Amino acid sequence: MSDPTVVFVAGIGNSDPDHWQRLWHARLPGSVWVEHRSWDDPVREEWVRDLEETVHAIDGPALLVAHSLGCTLVLQWAAEHVADGVVGALLVAPPDVHGPVFPVRAVGFDRWAPARLPFSTVVVVADDDPYGSPEHAGAIAGAVGGELVDVGSGGHLNASSGLGDWSEGWAVFDELRSAERLRSRSPR
Repeated sequence: MSDPTVVFVAGIGNSDPDHWQRLWHARLPGSVWVEHRSWDDPVREEWVRDLEETVHAIDGPALLVAHSLGCTLVLQWAAEHVADGVVGALLVAPPDVHGPVFPVRAVGFDRWAPARLPFSTVVVVADDDPYGSPEHAGAIAGAVGGELVDVGSGGHLNASSGLGDWSEGWAVFDELRSAERLRSRSPR
């Protein structure tokens, strides 16, 4: 079985050129970026369809790397679609869709009940993220059967956090990727 194709799933507004997602994407030949018609006024159904089309266009296994609203998108996509081929997901800074600062222009993302995911999942949170608390991230990790990683302070873990290539996040990603690579090569 081949190494997973890394699929980047950005949040509202897309990821800036100095966001760790963009830097990792440039670092990983063959990785894929999920594109949307509107990055600033996301509509759940459109974004779910875009992720579905991207995942199913990949020949072989996929490893999702999501940030912010991209995390919500991955969870909502997985609740409605067969995740064949997806071997894992790194969900960084999942926002609380019912929280007081969740963007009202993100239409339809608030109707979702978390469920266990059929692939390995790591949820990463900072303890000072204004969009989602560690308790919220912990509840998501528990509901989906994932691992929670609290990186301490870091805000929303985006370009504004000044993370650059974010070596701490890369180590978490690399551990997930290595575990998935070994598991995908094991006899079933």
